[in-house]
This record gives sequence, C-alpha cells and structure tokens, in this order.
Amino acid sequence: MSQGDSCWRVCSKGLYSCHWTGPSGNKRKCACCWFSVVALVSLLFLCWMYVCLVTFNDRDDVNWQAFKNLKQWVNWFMVLIIISAVFTSYCLLLLLFALFQVALREPLDLHWLHKIFLVLGVIFIAFWVTGFSILWKQEWPTLPFSLLATGPFLQFGAVGALTLLSPFIFRGFHMATEKWSKFLIAVVFVVVSAAIFLCPLFIQSPCLREQPLPEKPKLIGHRGAPMLAPENTMMSFNRSIACGVTAFETDVQLSKDRIPFLMHDHNPGFLRRTTNVKEKFPNEDFSHGTNLTWEELQSLNAGEWFLKTDPFHSVSKLSQYEMETARNQNIPSLLQLLNLAKLHNISVIFDLYSPDKENDTEDTVDTILRSGIDPSLVLWLPAAKREYVKKTAPGFIQVYNDSDTLKEQGGKYLNVKYSKLSMEDISNYRNAGVTVNMWVVNERWLFSLLWCAGVSSVTTNSCHLLKDMDRPDWVLSPRTYTIIWITVDIASIVIMTGLYIFQRKTRCHCHRKGTKKQRDNTSARNQKELSRFLPTSCSNSKADVHLCLHCMKGLDPD
Repeated sequence: MSQGDSCWRVCSKGLYSCHWTGPSGNKRKCACCWFSVVALVSLLFLCWMYVCLVTFNDRDDVNWQAFKNLKQWVNWFMVLIIISAVFTSYCLLLLLFALFQVALREPLDLHWLHKIFLVLGVIFIAFWVTGFSILWKQEWPTLPFSLLATGPFLQFGAVGALTLLSPFIFRGFHMATEKWSKFLIAVVFVVVSAAIFLCPLFIQSPCLREQPLPEKPKLIGHRGAPMLAPENTMMSFNRSIACGVTAFETDVQLSKDRIPFLMHDHNPGFLRRTTNVKEKFPNEDFSHGTNLTWEELQSLNAGEWFLKTDPFHSVSKLSQYEMETARNQNIPSLLQLLNLAKLHNISVIFDLYSPDKENDTEDTVDTILRSGIDPSLVLWLPAAKREYVKKTAPGFIQVYNDSDTLKEQGGKYLNVKYSKLSMEDISNYRNAGVTVNMWVVNERWLFSLLWCAGVSSVTTNSCHLLKDMDRPDWVLSPRTYTIIWITVDIASIVIMTGLYIFQRKTRCHCHRKGTKKQRDNTSARNQKELSRFLPTSCSNSKADVHLCLHCMKGLDPD
C-alpha cells in the first residue's frame, strides 16, 4: 500500500468514525444502518436546500412575517439559507467519507458526535417545515411550480449522481453474502434507475416549445425599485423609471386629516420597520394611518432604515450621493406619485389599507381625479366600493385579484400571485384577451418561466436586473430536449454497465487468486506438519513426501 493510499485511509476513517488507529468494535448491521441514515439525511438536506433556493424569490414575505411576530427586522431568510447550507455541506462530506470507507473496504463506524449532529439536522428541517406550513403555507405551491423551470436539469443531475454512485452500489451488491440482500439491492437500484431515466416522459414546461416566444412581460415597480432605494419613497419610484417600468405599484393609507399617503406596513408594526417613529414618538404605539396627521407623518424619516438594515444587500452598490439621498427620504403622498406618473406617462396600481375603506375609497378617488392624471393610467385594484368607483371614474381600468370575480364582472385585467395560476390558465387568459399581471417576481428563473408562459406583466423588486434580459434563460424545442435526454440516459447506462462488468471481472480474478493462494498456504502448512514425522532420508519435495507417506504405511507407492 502506498503512502498516499494509507493517508486517505487514515483521514477518511478518522473523520467518519473518529477512530484514527483501531476499529471501534461496532456491529456491522448497526454501522450499515447509520450509513443509510447518513445517505437519507444528505438527500433530505439537498431537497431542503432546493426548497430554500426556489422560495428565495419570496424572502421579503418571509422576513415580513417574522417581523410581525418578533417586532424586530432581521434578514431571517438569509440566516436560514446559511445554516441550511452548512448542514447540507456537512452531511454531503460525511456521505463522501462513508463512500471512501466503502471503496477502501474499511468498517463503517459512525462516531456518536456525528449521530447527534444528524439528529439535530433532522430537527432543524422539521422545525422550519412546520413554520412554513403554519406561517408561510402559501409558499408550498412554489415547489411544483418551480419544477416547470428546473425539471429537465434536475433529471440530468440525477442521472449524473446515479452514475457516480453506481460503483459503490455495485460493490455493495458483490460483497453481499445473502441472496435476499443481493435481490433487494438489485430491485431498488433498477426501480430508482428506471424512475430517473424515464421521468422526462412526465416533465412539462412552457419553455419546451416550438412556437415563437411571446412578448417579454412588462415590468411593474413593486413599491418603486426597493433594491436601489427605500421602498415607497420618491427616490425609489424615480429609480424604477430608469428600469423602464410601465407602472408603479404601491400601497395607500389615509392620515388623520384625510391625506392619502404611501406606506405598506399596517396594523401591528405600523411605521416601525421603515421609519424612525419610535424615536419621534417613543411612548406611542400606532396601528394605522389615521393615528397621525399628515404633518406628523412628514416629520418621520423614511430612508435611514434602508441604509442600516440593507434588506437586499444592495447598499454597497450605491454611490455616496445616492446614500445621502436615501438617508433624507420621507413619506410621500399619493398626489406626489400621481404627478410623477403623469409626467412620465406611467400607470399606477395600488392596494388600499384602511380601517374605513368605504370613506377612504371616496377620498382616494377624489385625490386621483383632482391630480389631473389620465384616468386610463389608473389601474384600480381595491375591491371596496368598486361600483362607486366605476360610476365616479369610468375611465379607471378595473383590475381584479381573483379569477372568480374577474369572470363575474367580465373584467380584462387580473393581478394574482405567480403560483396561483397554472400554465394552461395563463394561456387561456391570454387567448381570451385578458391581461395577466403576476407578483412578486424577482428571480431570473421565475421571470423566464412566466415569459415562456405568456404572462403580460410582472410586479418586481428587481426591475434593474430583469430589464436587461433579452430572452428567457433557456428555451428548447421538444425534439432537441428528447435527443439530449436519450443521449444522457444511454451514456449513463453504458458507463454503469462497463463499471459493473469491470468490477465483476476484477472480483472474480481476485477470488481465484485468493483461492489459489489459500490452497498453497494450506499445502505448505500440511507439508510442514508432516515433515516432523517423516524419516530424515526423505526430502522436502512434494513427491518425496507423497512417497514417504506411503512407505510409512507399508503401502506400495504405485
């Protein structure tokens, strides 16, 4: 054994079992069970990391939910990502060391400390899955939705992983001593392989298409450009204009003196996240806009929080001038935004948050009409007193946030979360002439998928990133994908077949060599034992031994 091989043996064994010199004495069955646990937990964490990465698009929603419960703004989702990545890396390294142990024919003795960490990892995932199910259950539909974009590539990755792991599986098959264990390994391997190789038969995606691509979805600035400036401030909306947005999306509330202003947070946590309200009014706990006058709202700073918390890790990209501008932002009125939209011919869409939506609707409509903006630029979304709005401002475009109401009212504009509609629904609405806007779309993979599906527009935090996309991240014709799929599968099958034959021949050769060596050793031991009883005149050759044995028995050697 070379020094390098010896070093690998010691390191692999020490890191996996923490026994650097001798064996731990664990039973083989127990060791194999823990190897299975390592493999399953590693797979579990890979799946969990996938969940984290595809829901990263909605990280702001997760942080907002945490803020409402904890009253403290922290980028909790990034904390979740980091901890999950550490656990995933740890489990994969542990699995890698275990596979090295198998390859080097060393015993699989997992140390008790690793067992504790594996259990903690499972508890960690269970805790967050429960949290998602209770507080963010709307995120779960994102998973099957994401497979429309990632399915083909996940299959290629699974084929590659299966090919890389096959030598270890074949070795386990050859080393199994019981027929039933060999049968079990073979059946599981064949079933899993068939599922991986054939799953493209069930993979569908709007990006697998022969037809020309639909028009690129228009961009709507979600509270402006919140990655580049404090949300719902004039700086944020001005930055979004440079992204080529076709509409401003915002949130409207009314002050005590009936002035509509822009602010998303409402009820618990009102003003706390995005202003210095606790410094200005330390003994007050406001819950909605009518608690303060417009003058009091104007006294609050609405930009300092952005530089302190850096919610999107984008502050470092701002110039010194932009940082100073952000630091001096205050709460804008709806009228200010309408004047900006009128100047640049940009539409406005908003939610109305208020404890008295009946009266607030009237005051908001009145403010819009007095601004002089083209009514066709107003995308009216609030459901309260919609009939009043239709009569008072018939030029407003009525936008609905659910499909049933849209059908009942005969509307032509739908605004829903991106995971609410299937690809077929989007296609049907497009063919029916209904404009579909989806929110909130921040990641390239999601924007690409919705582009292929034919969505009319998306509301986004990252307009500065999506504006530079000239085409979806990937588009393939079904024929091209089928060729790639079959080629990858055949290549994998050929490689695995070659590995199996090579291991089988190597094992048979080693077995024959070992059997011959064992026979020679046995013969040598027998000869040594017999030589003590033979006459000294007999030589030590095999023929003489044979002859003398017969002579001692008084037999004719012939």
